[in-house]
Amino acid sequence: MEPLSIAIIGCGPAGLAAALLLARQGHGVHIFDQFVSPGPVGSGLMIQPSGLAVLDALGLAGEVLRRGARIDALQGIEEHGRTVLDAPYDALGHRGAFGIGIHRASLFAVLLEAAERQEGITLHADHAVTGSTLSPEGRRLVFAKADPSPPFDLVVDASGWRTHFDPAPKGILPFGALWASLPLEPGDPFAGNLLEQRYRRAAQMAGVLPIGTRAAASGPEVAFFWSLKADDYAAWADTPLEAWKSEVLRLWPDLAGLLARITSRGQLTFARYAHRTHPAPVGERMIAIGDAWHSASPQLGQGANMALLDAWSLARGLAEGRTLAEKLRLATSWRRDHVWLYQGVTRLFTPLYQSDSRVLPAVRDRVLAPLSRNWPARGIQAQLMSGLFGFPLAPLGLALPDYDALSASLISASASGAPQS
Repeated sequence: MEPLSIAIIGCGPAGLAAALLLARQGHGVHIFDQFVSPGPVGSGLMIQPSGLAVLDALGLAGEVLRRGARIDALQGIEEHGRTVLDAPYDALGHRGAFGIGIHRASLFAVLLEAAERQEGITLHADHAVTGSTLSPEGRRLVFAKADPSPPFDLVVDASGWRTHFDPAPKGILPFGALWASLPLEPGDPFAGNLLEQRYRRAAQMAGVLPIGTRAAASGPEVAFFWSLKADDYAAWADTPLEAWKSEVLRLWPDLAGLLARITSRGQLTFARYAHRTHPAPVGERMIAIGDAWHSASPQLGQGANMALLDAWSLARGLAEGRTLAEKLRLATSWRRDHVWLYQGVTRLFTPLYQSDSRVLPAVRDRVLAPLSRNWPARGIQAQLMSGLFGFPLAPLGLALPDYDALSASLISASASGAPQS
């Protein structure tokens, strides 16, 4: 195909994965990021089988697994001790399938290191994009503190749900979450291969996700999170830290050792979320991917995975289309149904776990939880959790990775004494 000059706005998973894929096709790629030193924001995330399929095709799945933690199931227990979420990956029926818990910094490092090795990618830090202008020569980016860019054949908006290129209301959700990355110590009462959650109705949720070992950490870590309404954040900030810890421990006493490692509020980051879908993700010489196109609550853990699928679809569209307009149309058409499906499912499920309702969590615990233990609901739950509901891989020419080979590579690396980060 004819090489294009491409600008990518944003240096997150969507932007970096797209840059890698497009540069490998021979395009000239420029990434523009607002940070002086581009880096991740936040704590842990889940790489689901859907996203791992893209990382495997990029040749990065093994490295992501080496830096992360293998997750075999999700487990949720309500305040009285009843298990209301039991979602093992083996219910997928795919031999050896698993997810990966990983710190955002580790995933970022894997993608950035690959981008730095790849010819044809130029990273421009400290370039906050505020808009663009279109001319016959191409689309130029407008920056807050720099002159406009040269014209590009294509601009890829991977700037997240706060994008400047969608003027529609952002649909910010009432519940956010406090996040902290904390060391995991011997004797901690957490399973190293589970995402564990505790619920008090739907108003309070605590979670612990193993996230592997970061380069800057001395050992394995977990991501701790606590749901919190944005309207209650100011009150939380004025509450003594020990009083808040006592509230958390009333829900989950086993967190005592972990919470003792939180000694200041600076260790906690409050994250906001939005449920929105860009009404027009394709424009002239422009396309939105990842959260810039569609964003939702993290309840199903799909954000980074959807972004990786979008990046792959964009690269395939550029390879197969004849005109630029057709290339972009193909890129979104292969993803549109899956995006629509997960936006709807996430909107449906989020109030069961994060809301002020007393009725919905009762439905979750007394109706949905028993149903999910039996066929076919058990398999459907696994499909939803893994990002595979709606069969998104086949239209993109992707396949699930060889999990046996990935597991064997991790065992081999551990046996040889290879560093874990």
